[in-house]
Amino acid sequence: MDSQVIVALALSLVGGLSTSLGALLVILSGAPSLKMLGLLQGFAAGLMLSISFFDLAHNAINSIGFLKGNLWFFAGIIFFAVVVTFIPEPQIAPASEGKRKKENGDEGGKDMMKKHRRQVFYSGIVTAIGISLHNLPEGMAVFLGSLKGLRVGLNLAFAIALHNIPEGVAVALPVYFATQSKWEAFKLATLSGFAEPLGVVVVAYLFPSSLNPEILEGLLGAVGGVMAFLTLHEMLPLAFDYAGQKQAVKAVFFGMAFMSASLYFLQISLPEDMSL
Repeated sequence: MDSQVIVALALSLVGGLSTSLGALLVILSGAPSLKMLGLLQGFAAGLMLSISFFDLAHNAINSIGFLKGNLWFFAGIIFFAVVVTFIPEPQIAPASEGKRKKENGDEGGKDMMKKHRRQVFYSGIVTAIGISLHNLPEGMAVFLGSLKGLRVGLNLAFAIALHNIPEGVAVALPVYFATQSKWEAFKLATLSGFAEPLGVVVVAYLFPSSLNPEILEGLLGAVGGVMAFLTLHEMLPLAFDYAGQKQAVKAVFFGMAFMSASLYFLQISLPEDMSL
């Protein structure tokens, strides 16, 4: 069992560290303008909504039933809504006020940008938490897949690695914009990926033979609720504010389509008797 755990840990690191590749894409392209940030936040929101509704909540409902799946989903929403109340959220003033301050020739423009950066940084932290929660069951899947054979584990780790690159972008983008620090953006994206090998440890040592599939699916449904809440509560408002409603909505649907394709590729890479 120990050798299988080591192999699973190595494979999960390959998948988990791909979030670092997403962070590198953000860092190398430079900090975006406010409008571009809004478009990219809309794209990232589409990624998150697709994972939440088309993957996590969908699988929970199919596995444990409509009622139980929805109860777990909304339990996740309530849980994260309570968590967010304990995180101080800086408020931004309306954009029109910032424009008037600039026209008056005072320091309002700089103050406005500082407020924007604080708000975006908060969004990045919340996104990193949601991505970390999502990566845990992916690590579990890598471990279970590696038990079926090295080829299955390799294929699954590769599919998850491709799947996790845009998740790294979703974490690193707001952090890089807010802090202007390449290290901070890279660090948070990488840490969110480390939740994947943690999933291997959890399933291998805490639940070696008694992991209840119904509870696992319920927890995944709750994670879907968490991700839906943070997307609608944090990411979409920023996208609408910075890019405008019409452009942001287009970015959201593009992100949903992109992640849906990623989820399909991940699904066909899994054995028939396994699912995330």
